[in-house]
Amino acid sequence: MRQLFILGLVLCCGLAQAQTYRWVDRTGRTVISDTPPPGQIRQVEKTIDEGKPDDGLSYATRKAATAFPVTLYTASDCQSTCQQARELLNARRIPFTEKPIKTAVDALEMKQLFGDAFVPSLKVGNQRSRGFEADTWDNLLDLAGYPKSAGKTP
Repeated sequence: MRQLFILGLVLCCGLAQAQTYRWVDRTGRTVISDTPPPGQIRQVEKTIDEGKPDDGLSYATRKAATAFPVTLYTASDCQSTCQQARELLNARRIPFTEKPIKTAVDALEMKQLFGDAFVPSLKVGNQRSRGFEADTWDNLLDLAGYPKSAGKTP
């Protein structure tokens, strides 16, 4: 009897991973749901496919990454500080894009965003932080809704 109960739990847990769908409705509102969109919606993004492993990120992390993407600005001559910056983002399992400053055009773009070309620097959505300060970066990530822990939530 106990084995049958455990088997039932295992089967239910396997079915609990639902697919999520993301689309924009007629009014321009973004909808994220576990049910497929109505038939007239054409552009649908499945955020987790059944039968495929997901990215391992929690729902809160994926939601924050969609609303507030993270970009880390680095340079080749920035070794230890840029590595500390990467480690902070990786420890919190923050998906980010690394933008190495290699050309004058890259430096100019960074000056327009941050006021000067100082690395490492972080952009979270529209918020920016020049230079690596772990507490400041953690605060920006917290405000954007990124979880503090690296664990995946069920």
